[in-house]
Amino acid sequence: MPSYPLSVAVVCMSNMNRSMEAHRILRRKGFRVRSFGAGSRVTLPGAARNLPVVYDFSTTYEEMRKDLVRKDRQRYNSNGILHTLGRNERIKPRPERFQECRDRFDVIFTCEESVYDRVVEELWVREQETFQPVHVINVDMADNLEEATLGSFIICELCERLQQADNLEESLVQVLLAAERKTGKSFLHTVCFY
Repeated sequence: MPSYPLSVAVVCMSNMNRSMEAHRILRRKGFRVRSFGAGSRVTLPGAARNLPVVYDFSTTYEEMRKDLVRKDRQRYNSNGILHTLGRNERIKPRPERFQECRDRFDVIFTCEESVYDRVVEELWVREQETFQPVHVINVDMADNLEEATLGSFIICELCERLQQADNLEESLVQVLLAAERKTGKSFLHTVCFY
């Protein structure tokens, strides 16, 4: 069993819903966790499906919330976005892009296959310095509040099992197989190096 808490990252596209819900749950369980988006900008549902509200990653959650209240408090309250932004503000000031982070993690969880592809590609193009392994695992979840919560509990359970393992490298495949049997989901997994 590792004598230190696992260092975990969770990545979705905008660092808004799925990665932040996992961040909240993992932090409450005592894990060293950070969350990120892998997109080029933060995209939120807008007045119509084809008219999203878009922000730079430098925009704070508080600034987004105030902007949406100004635009249409009722719409963004009823669709849960204001609640989501309030939760996010309690966790950290603003969204972060994974591509701009150089911290090292033991495990990186992604929330959809396209994000998994971006994270793996980013890690492969970086210059390797320490050859320390990082496990990238995709836990697919739809981008809604219910699926974000369910997916976050799966990520948390995986982290707890990996934290209890005598050897992360040797135990990971068995932990993932057990989780696949239990949840009926399949998980993509790649080992990259720093």
